[in-house]
Amino acid sequence: MLNKENIQSVYFIGAGGIGMSALLRYFLAKGLQVGGYDKTPSPLTERLIDEGAQIHFEESVERIPACFREKETTLVVYTPAIPAEHAELQYFLQNGFEVMKRAQVLGLLTDQLRGLCVAGTHGKTTTSTMAAHILHQSHIGCNAFLGGISKNYGTNYLLSDQSSYVVIEADEFDRSFHWLHPWATVITATDPDHLDIYGTKEAYLESFAHYTSLIRPGGSLIQHTDLEMQPRVQTGVNVYSYSRDKGDFHAENVRIGGGEIVFDFVSPNGVVRDVQLGVPVSINIDNGIAAMALAQLAGATDEELREGMRTFAGVDRRFDFKVKTPRMVFLSDYGHHPKEIEQSVRSIRELYADKHIAAIFQPHLYTRTRDFYREFADALSLLDEVYLCDIYPAREQPIPGVTSQLIYDNLRPGIVKHLVGKEQLPDIARTGTFDVLISLGAGDIEDYVPELTRILSERS
Repeated sequence: MLNKENIQSVYFIGAGGIGMSALLRYFLAKGLQVGGYDKTPSPLTERLIDEGAQIHFEESVERIPACFREKETTLVVYTPAIPAEHAELQYFLQNGFEVMKRAQVLGLLTDQLRGLCVAGTHGKTTTSTMAAHILHQSHIGCNAFLGGISKNYGTNYLLSDQSSYVVIEADEFDRSFHWLHPWATVITATDPDHLDIYGTKEAYLESFAHYTSLIRPGGSLIQHTDLEMQPRVQTGVNVYSYSRDKGDFHAENVRIGGGEIVFDFVSPNGVVRDVQLGVPVSINIDNGIAAMALAQLAGATDEELREGMRTFAGVDRRFDFKVKTPRMVFLSDYGHHPKEIEQSVRSIRELYADKHIAAIFQPHLYTRTRDFYREFADALSLLDEVYLCDIYPAREQPIPGVTSQLIYDNLRPGIVKHLVGKEQLPDIARTGTFDVLISLGAGDIEDYVPELTRILSERS
């Protein structure tokens, strides 16, 4: 699908990232030589190597295989999380290779296919994965590049040689989504984030407004009713609103009980009755409405919408139930923005109103903690008990005075709170007095989830 007829090999710098790995799988499926660098091995990189990728974990020009050193036939793809001074990136740049950001490659795909894109501060991974599942099991089909591992398919990538649609998670980090040209897009939320990139809330909102200007004429914008951002669309773009309770697309007759959530989906095309959520948490009503709106605009039938929602199995690390018994519940969630955490906790409260609910939270990035520590404290104060780990730095250096203590000190009076090291987590799982435990964060806290799952399964 990419108009790069001479490309025989593709080299990824940051190959193990969730978004990068989807593109890597695309080029593997096309029969090209695929390889790259990542900082650390992971279960995902192990699977990519098993699938045929040549990946190494040492930042070294000498480790680049010979098949990726021919600049006339090699495309280099990198993630903006890679430092500019990275030795391998500098090698390719200085030697005249074709070097593109991941988002630029996705942009080429939206030029050649009908891009169904999902943007927003939070909710975009679940919503895009839902939309991809609905379409994949429908008569429409789709390609998909997702920001999480679909539990239905065990991958973050779907390929269809017949479908003219591609579902893409549109990432606002580093303004990456400005490379896309959607046929239709959902915007789930515009709560400020990545202020290390944008600087101000106003600049963040402007970035989303610019993104809406990239929608193709004849296409559609589906935006949540709560957005502050004012869209700036081209002539001929249809603008729709959605939410749980109001908008052009919304839910009616919501029924929650017995571990199930069922509702009627209302759209400009009529009503699809008795939609059952495959992952029955209340925030998925909003996500599901947006996903069904995209799929309906692409031509999915009422029955295909209903069946897709019923059979949606979820996304790894998004309301991902690991233990679920009458005695103990444990789930893992990627939530790393205050609004995400608030929505997650409220959804859990709705399911387990009479239970003692605790969370382990690992803040992600020093800048995000500095900018939103009060908001994190407010969201976490909806819990009964909080275990705060040290900040996961990702691409950042420490900032003096910015630690998890800032969040700890601002938690509401009366909440049970702890500052803990990650090495303490197994003991917490063994001895904690909670009924429901949720692991929150986008860092390496996920590495502890298998052991916590084993311990809590034995307790349940």
